Amino acid sequence: MTGYEVAVRAEAALGEGPTWDSATGRLLWVDILGMRVHTYDPATGRRTVRTTEQHVGAAKPRAGGGLVLNLRDGVGLLDPDDTFRWLHHEPVPGRRANDAAVAPDGSLWAGTMRYDEAPGGGTLSRLTGAGTVETVPVDVTVSNGTGWSPDGRLMYYVDSPTRRVDVFDHDGDGGGIRNRRPLAEIEEGAGYPDGLTVDAEGCVWVALWDGGAVRRYTPAGKLDRVITLPTPRTTACAFGGPDLTDLYVTTAREGLPTSDPLAGSLLIIPNTSQGLPQPPFPT
Repeated sequence: MTGYEVAVRAEAALGEGPTWDSATGRLLWVDILGMRVHTYDPATGRRTVRTTEQHVGAAKPRAGGGLVLNLRDGVGLLDPDDTFRWLHHEPVPGRRANDAAVAPDGSLWAGTMRYDEAPGGGTLSRLTGAGTVETVPVDVTVSNGTGWSPDGRLMYYVDSPTRRVDVFDHDGDGGGIRNRRPLAEIEEGAGYPDGLTVDAEGCVWVALWDGGAVRRYTPAGKLDRVITLPTPRTTACAFGGPDLTDLYVTTAREGLPTSDPLAGSLLIIPNTSQGLPQPPFPT
């Protein structure tokens, strides 16, 4: 494994949600507070930036092209011709979207949080391509990283203020979750768990906000690897590249000195581990 490289030097206020789009060979990521959706093609170096009308917590590829967006006021669909429509519109004053993930069955698990991070003020919802919405009955403050084991039987989840990565048993047919328990706890002084991804061995990689690192935990919850990075607000990680072996890491500039040259950039750690293909949202 080699050290980190800078994939995209940027100044994202709150870079988040890296996702490899296998159909286009591009890395998607967002700047939540900057209201931007970014793409990066590592084969050509080409980048695109699309602005949104409101804070955007996540952007995921759709099976028919375009994007599904977790936005401040709900979840929307952006078509390849840039036509936008709401899939689920539910504005709540003082609340915004945060991280989201597409499950093995194609459903979107979309999280929210309050701007003031009030305890219990966040939500986690499961949305299908048909537009059905179910609010998942879990206590949430800052809904963050979500991912699934290679066989789909476990779901990993982060509510950042708990300082834990939790694991649920997951019903692959109906999408239900149960039996919440801690997989790993982040010790004081090491930062807060943020976005996560799962590799082909079933290990969980989690980025640490104010920790300047990405950690790998085994399915048994053992700390297996720590990769230290040059800026403290590492926010999320995802595998990408043709073989899904490069780990992309988003970062944030919010609240940091302007003298931090890499805060808000997209980083890459080549040849890290073997990732899992991420399903598109089926619309």
